[in-house]
Amino acid sequence: MKLMASDKTTCEIEPLQLERFLPYRLSVLSNTVSRAVAQLYEDRFDLKLPEWRVMAVLGRFPGRTASEIVETTAMDKVAISRAVKRLVDMGRVTVEGDPRDARRQRLSLSARGHAIYRQVVPLARSVEERLLATLSPADRDAIDRMLTRLTAAAGDLAAPVIPPAGE
Repeated sequence: MKLMASDKTTCEIEPLQLERFLPYRLSVLSNTVSRAVAQLYEDRFDLKLPEWRVMAVLGRFPGRTASEIVETTAMDKVAISRAVKRLVDMGRVTVEGDPRDARRQRLSLSARGHAIYRQVVPLARSVEERLLATLSPADRDAIDRMLTRLTAAAGDLAAPVIPPAGE
C-alpha cells in the first residue's frame, strides 16, 4: 500500500481506484449479467434471482439440501432459505426427508419447476453467449482457466493470514 505524505504530521492512504480493483470489477460484472438474465425471467416466471439460483442448482443436482445450495452458490443462508420456502409454496420445489438424517430435507424440482427450468435455461444461455461472443475461443478458454484459479484462491481468503513474527 502506497502512502502519500500531505504534510509532516499527516499520512493519507492512496485512494482505492474501484475501477481497477478486481473484486469490485468482478462484482459489477456479476451484477450486470445477473440483472440481464433476471430481466428475462422475473416477470415471465415470477422468479427472483435467489429462486432461480436454487432452481438452477436443483436442475443439475436434484436432492440437494438448502445448506448444500448455500455452499454451491456462495449465497446468503437467509436468502436461500426464503427462496426455498417461496419455491415450495409455489409448487416449484418438493421436499423429502433424508432417510439417513431426519434433520435434513432433500429438495428437488417439481414437474412445474422442471417446466420453468426448461424454459429459463435457454434464456440464460443466450445471455451468456452474447457476452462470450465478444471473446475469441482462446480468450474464452483463458478466462475459464483464470476464473477457476481465482475461485480456488478466493476460497483460501477465509483462512486467517498470520504475519511472521516481528512484522
